[in-house]
Amino acid sequence: MAEVGNQTQAARKPSKVPNNYPIIRVRDVWVSFGSHAVLKGLDLDVKQGEILGFVGASGGGKSVLMRTIIGLVKKQKGTIEVFGHDVDRLSEEELHAIERRWGVLFQHGALFSSLTVRQNIQFPLREYLNLSQRLMDEIAIAKLEMVGLPAFVAEKYPSQLSGGMVKRAALARSLVLDPEIVFLDEPTSGLDPISAGEFDDLIKALQQTLGLTVFMVTHDLDSLHNACDRIAALADGKVIATGPIGDMLKSDHPWLRAYFHGKRASSRLDGKKA
Repeated sequence: MAEVGNQTQAARKPSKVPNNYPIIRVRDVWVSFGSHAVLKGLDLDVKQGEILGFVGASGGGKSVLMRTIIGLVKKQKGTIEVFGHDVDRLSEEELHAIERRWGVLFQHGALFSSLTVRQNIQFPLREYLNLSQRLMDEIAIAKLEMVGLPAFVAEKYPSQLSGGMVKRAALARSLVLDPEIVFLDEPTSGLDPISAGEFDDLIKALQQTLGLTVFMVTHDLDSLHNACDRIAALADGKVIATGPIGDMLKSDHPWLRAYFHGKRASSRLDGKKA
């Protein structure tokens, strides 16, 4: 494992920035698809070491922002800084070094169906590092165990796994390069309440153990209550509020009241009281 750490550390450039500077800083970002503007001058800070829950209406641009930050969607305007560096100003080599410092769990896992779980987890290792097969096998098993899956799952194909196991395997892949930031896109969608709760607990445990910063796109009210340190709410293409769950519940903003005090939220609270 030391070999991975040394190679990863060597790639961690550009240099560090002040500890109090946002690990992700988004300013005046605009993203449009054709004539339809999805993000309209959005601003957002993500603090180092926090679990940030990013919420908004379906189709409102939550996943679009995540994909824009990691470079899969092109913005028309604005600035995105990660680790204190404007990603538009980085050389290709510097950008690759930055990309190795984050991991991504896409909605539904996005595992390669033709590859085994072991091969899926090893995919980033093959792309970025030059390691022996034996070491990659050891890393894959270690990451599976880290996310609560037994070693035999490594030889399974995604189609042979339950939804919860797919999510955990995809999480193992996102952690394989020992990232500092993990992006999660609707990580509990499609899971039953017990599995979703266990996944929230896993994310919290990993964040605390590994010192991760977690950017979680979610609509899951339980995740927002139980896993997130802070919440950012998206409406009409902009972040309308940020703060802990208590601030969201106290807000008089119409969208926030509808979201956090609507019928589903009321049912959730009634169930807890019962």
